[in-house]
Amino acid sequence: MKRFRWFLAFIIIVFVMSGCKKKEKLITKEDSIIETNTPSPTVTPTEEPSPSPTTDPHRDEVESKLTGLYVSKSVASKRPYAIMFNNIKVASPQSGTSEADILYEAIVEGGITRLMGIFEQAKSDRIGSTRSARHYFVSIADEYDAIYVHFGQTKYATAKMKKLGINDLSGLSGIGTTVFYRDPSIKAPHNAFTSLKGLLKGTRILGYRTKYNSSYEGHFKFYDADTDLTSDKVVNKLILNFSNYTSPYFTYDKQNKCYLRYQFGVPHIDANTKKQLKFKNIIIQLVREWNIDRKGYQTMDIENASGEGYYITNGKAMKITWKKNEATRKMRYYSEDGSELKINAGKTYIAIFPNNRTSGVVFK
Repeated sequence: MKRFRWFLAFIIIVFVMSGCKKKEKLITKEDSIIETNTPSPTVTPTEEPSPSPTTDPHRDEVESKLTGLYVSKSVASKRPYAIMFNNIKVASPQSGTSEADILYEAIVEGGITRLMGIFEQAKSDRIGSTRSARHYFVSIADEYDAIYVHFGQTKYATAKMKKLGINDLSGLSGIGTTVFYRDPSIKAPHNAFTSLKGLLKGTRILGYRTKYNSSYEGHFKFYDADTDLTSDKVVNKLILNFSNYTSPYFTYDKQNKCYLRYQFGVPHIDANTKKQLKFKNIIIQLVREWNIDRKGYQTMDIENASGEGYYITNGKAMKITWKKNEATRKMRYYSEDGSELKINAGKTYIAIFPNNRTSGVVFK
């Protein structure tokens, strides 16, 4: 009996201990499960990078008042120089003409023409040969708030400069040898040249303003993008018969959409670069012109006047009108519908052409 009790007690102890081990094992398993099921760290979705803003290629530039092309702000604010060029055969080709943003041509005495370049950025150490002033060129230079550069002048030009209060650099003044120099290998009077260094030094000595007048509005309006004219008038070649002596012509370069200039039967080149002059725009401004005296000096009605003309670009021409008020320094061109003319960005050639010789303007 006693042995049975001990046996029973042993059985109970074994059972209890076995249950405890199972419980302990179960808890351990649960603990293990709890540990292995610990939630993983939260993964934040990667945001796609936002596109960086497109860099503006013209961020530090503005449109030139002369060409409509983008230039630095410092360049765009500078007053231009209006430089007179000799334009007879013996003085050709001239130096520095390709640097002019706008090139004017008009008759002077004897049927020859003279050129005037409007320069936003003169660069060369040889620009010319430079020749004397004419009063209608003085008036045109004033349209651009320009510093007028010339070597010599007529009495009419002197009077016009005084009337309009023109800042000029003259080869016959006290700073003549500062602004200009002579090339001894060329016969006078065709051997006077100026340079960027001379222009800047003369301007500084005379204390001329170097920035545009705050009231200056600009001379042209420009298209936002290159624009073809809707006109039916095709111009692959333009001939301007100023006189029996001077008949420059232009041919259209369709690939580059510009007009190439010729004179005296050959390509008109810049002697500095050896490259032919080319223009995006051509304007023909028809004016009333006549002899002012017995010496054959010319004058023209452009002080407070209006007239007709042509605008040529991208292989086509259209009729335009123009109106000038010298007192306000404004010269404006208009389309046939009366709106102010817009032109393509680029260099411009302007012919001041007698309106009683329109048969000398030939389109081909």
